Amino acid sequence: MRLHYLQHVPFENPGSILVWAEKNQYTVTSTHLYKNEILPKQSEFDWLVIMGGPMNIYEEEQYPWLAAEKEFIKKSIQQDKVIIGLCLGAQLIADVIGGKVTKNAQLEIGWFPVQLSEAARKSPLFSFFPPEPIVFEWHGDTFSLLPEEAICIAENEACKNQAFIYKKKIFGFQFHLENTVEIIQALVAHCKNEMRPGPYVQSKEELEAHAEYIKQDNQWMFDFLTQLAKMDREGVL
Repeated sequence: MRLHYLQHVPFENPGSILVWAEKNQYTVTSTHLYKNEILPKQSEFDWLVIMGGPMNIYEEEQYPWLAAEKEFIKKSIQQDKVIIGLCLGAQLIADVIGGKVTKNAQLEIGWFPVQLSEAARKSPLFSFFPPEPIVFEWHGDTFSLLPEEAICIAENEACKNQAFIYKKKIFGFQFHLENTVEIIQALVAHCKNEMRPGPYVQSKEELEAHAEYIKQDNQWMFDFLTQLAKMDREGVL
């Protein structure tokens, strides 16, 4: 299996996803958009992972590569690729499929539970999750008004749309299961200006205090990817 990922800033890489891919001896390639690297042809990869970033999907004037990235995502959907979007990545997918991306009512930064839908908990892709997993959040925007084919599978008090599935093999997660200790520390270092006081904004100390959450989130990501790869091989997606 060939996995390609899109990275928007130097400090947000796929983290535990890379560990999983290496463990399974999958081919991994990448496009670092902030370096203006050239996007591959859809024939050159099987799975696409779209990372997070501090920019917003509508800031094309400041980040001109966003327009090309959206077109690339659209073509990847048309080519029936397995696609996983994380935070900004999920918002980009939502925009491409006809959803709406706007400011969320609350800034959400830290470790918070999300509630998985009953349908998600019955799916083999998520059946190993508890009903309310604690996940890492860092976002100010959200996606909404998704097309009927997109099924929302998670929510919480701070943000109604936390995750969705589109056409069975495209996944958008507002939260991060891939983050490592190093990534979280880098986020704090590079994006601390976003940590404005609010009911869903935790302190630097709280963000960095939960190695046990990181370990558990990474395990859930491993299990999700392993089951997804199995279903992809069997042609049941």
